[in-house]
Amino acid sequence: GELDPPYTTVHTGVINGGEILNIVPKACRFDFEFRHLPAEDPDALLAELQGFVERSVLPEMQAVSAETGFDWRELSLMPALDTDEDAEVVQLAKALTGANATGKVSFGTEGGLFQQAGIPAVVCGPGNIAQAHKPDEYIALDQIARCTAFMEGLIDHVSAG
Repeated sequence: GELDPPYTTVHTGVINGGEILNIVPKACRFDFEFRHLPAEDPDALLAELQGFVERSVLPEMQAVSAETGFDWRELSLMPALDTDEDAEVVQLAKALTGANATGKVSFGTEGGLFQQAGIPAVVCGPGNIAQAHKPDEYIALDQIARCTAFMEGLIDHVSAG
C-alpha cells in the first residue's frame, strides 16, 4: 500500500511567544516538522524553507525593526523507513502475522534509524494508530494476544536459526 497522504507534509504543532496580552513579545518560537517521503531529502526541504524566510519574511521584519531575525535549531531527525516488500524481514513478518500484504505508515517510528544503521526493519505491533496519541489511548486485548503470538513465533524462529 502507498502512504496516506502520498506526499511530504510540513506541520507547525507548537507556537510560543509573549507573557501577557498588552506587551509585544521579545521572541516567538515555532516547532514544526516535515514528514517526508523516503525519496525526499529533509535537509533540502529545510534549506528551501530557510531560503524562503531569508528572501521573503526576514526583509519585511527588518524593515520594521533591523534587529529582528531567526535562529534555527534541529530538535530531532527521524529518517523515513523504506523497506523493500521482497526483503527477508518483510517475508518473516508476513509469515509470523499470517498477512498476505504489506502497507506503509505515515507516522514516525524508529524503523528508519534501524535501516540507516544497516539493520533490516519493518513496522508491526499491537494497536491501531487511530487510538494512539489521544486521551484514553488503548490497545485492544485481541491485539495484545496477536502480539504475543507474533513474539512467540519470532522467538521460535530465532531459536531454530
